[in-house]
Formats: sequence, structure tokens, C-alpha cells
Amino acid sequence: MFREAAAAQDWAAIADWLRPRGIELDAAEAPRQFAGGLANLNYLVRANGKAAVFRRPPAGPLAHGASDMAREARVLTALNPLFPLAPRNLAFCDDPAVIGVPFQLLEYRPGLAIGGELPPGLTATDSGWLIEAITGTLARLHALEPEAAGLSNLGKTTGFAERQLKGWTKRAEAAFAAEAPPALAPLLARLGALLPPDPPARLLHMDAKFDNLLVDPESRTPTALIDWDMGTLGPPAFDLAVLLSYWIEPRDPAETHALNAIPSLSPGWPGRKAAVQAYARAAGDIPPHLGWHLGLARLRLATAWMQLYRLWQQGGLAGSRYAGFASLAGAILAQALDQFEDRP
Repeated sequence: MFREAAAAQDWAAIADWLRPRGIELDAAEAPRQFAGGLANLNYLVRANGKAAVFRRPPAGPLAHGASDMAREARVLTALNPLFPLAPRNLAFCDDPAVIGVPFQLLEYRPGLAIGGELPPGLTATDSGWLIEAITGTLARLHALEPEAAGLSNLGKTTGFAERQLKGWTKRAEAAFAAEAPPALAPLLARLGALLPPDPPARLLHMDAKFDNLLVDPESRTPTALIDWDMGTLGPPAFDLAVLLSYWIEPRDPAETHALNAIPSLSPGWPGRKAAVQAYARAAGDIPPHLGWHLGLARLRLATAWMQLYRLWQQGGLAGSRYAGFASLAGAILAQALDQFEDRP
């Protein structure tokens, strides 16, 4: 759950900034860095006698729109009263003079975050309630009116597909540069030729997966949906497609199995179809143009992994796990192209 060696922070400067805002950081208890997460840094701290989460972006240059603490703070502040699974934002600092980057202090929520391996005590037989929990959470989010949360201007309400494709094309070309995998150009061409129309824009999380949905195994219910730094407005199909992009099945190309973001390779774990059906039960229907959005989600995933690889190359991220991200990004692009016509 926690890293053995936490990345150092200027806790004195952070405490000095929080104090005039009525928040006292407990210096007697050393902050502990959560082990999960590939980019943003998250720490369990104590503030005003209660557990809280300190959150900041990674060191080094960030890709456009990545690790947007200001966006996340705005979304959480507005959304929490209507969508309690969004933790409360306790404080947000956008002054780079404090520690050099924006940071937040968030409400701590207990719960289990599930990555690529099922934790002790859970088996593939638990997949049913876990899938219902994450798809039901997305359906409830998508049912909210953005205006009711004061987030109607969080993003543009039209042109999502064209805008996202244009943005991720630029990011992909910048990240891969001269090392573009063979599948990149034909995938971009196919996505561009089949742009779907705009359904009514809804609130999107933009990175729904099981390690961003904290759950209580005893009650089999979610306790929080975390990591809102990419939240925006758009078609519900894309939120579901992002979840499906992480969902590697045993029949998928072997090179994609290293993604290991959710436990979908565990023996007995259902395929992507189960998630689509669960969402349809919760929301009332399968969102239109899901196949196209899955292709876009896989483009985004491959590009994000390549961006993390570049950040690791530059020294902004530490750990050997990033060394294989470039080859994995290429495998995901190939999967996106090969399975583009498949129904999720």
C-alpha cells in the first residue's frame, strides 16, 4: 500500500501554507507515500487530527493537460455535494513559490484499490460485484446534469471526438517522434475517417479503472472514485471505453498482457463484454459508437504510456517498471488497429 522510500517533499513549506487556512499538518507523524499511481504523487498525512491525502504532480515537464491539479480541485469542490463518491477537496495551492508545483489536500477515504492482481481475500468470483460497482458508479456519474453541479463549462459540449482525436494525434506524434510504431498512422487514419456524431455531453471521469475506485470488500460497495485530474464533458461511451482499454483478455495479443492494469487476466475473470452489459443494465442502454471510442481510448492509453516512458527517460519518474512502456505502447496501438471493427 505504501512505498518503502517516499519521495521527499518540503513538508515545512506545505505546513506553513496550510496553517493560515485553518489546517494544521501533524509533523509528529511522518507522511507515507501511496504505492499506487504511475504519475501523480500521493501521501497519507494527518491534518487537524484526521487522515488526509496530499497530492501533487510528478517532477519534470508534463504533457499538455496532464496531472492538472487545478482542474481536479475544481471538479471535486463542485461534484462532492451531488456525487459523494468524489472526495472533498480540503485545500488547493496554485502558487509555485511554495514547493514549485500546484498541490492539493484531499479528504481521505478508506478502501481497497485493486490493480492488476487480485489482493488476498478476493478471487475471480468477486468479479461480479466489482464490475457492477464500477459500471454502476459510471452510470450514476453520467446521469448527473453538469449544470446541477456547476460544471457546465468544464469542457466544450460539442466536437468531443474531433477535438480528442486532434489532441491525441499531436501528443502521440510528439511522444513517439521518430519511433512511431507501424500501427499509429493507419489507426489515426481510420479514426479520422469514422468520426461519430455528438450525443448530449455528460460529466466524464476519464480514467475509470479498479485502482481508481476504492471499495469496501465487506459491504461490497464503493467508498470513493479518485483521480479526477482529467475530468471533462463528453459522451459516456468514452468513459466506458477507457475502462475497456485497460481490460486485457487472455485471447488478446500476448504483448499487451504486460499492461496488467486490472485483474482481467485472472483465471475466471469475465471479458470486456461483461462490463458492457453491466453498464447497459445500470444506465439503461449501451452508449452509441462504443467501438470507435475504444479505438480512441487505446490511442490515448498507448500515448500516455509513451509519455510516461519519456518522462522516465528524463529522470522525472523512478522505477524499472517504466522501462517496458515503449514496447507496450506499440502493442496497444497494434491491438487498437487489429480490433477496431470488433464489438467490445
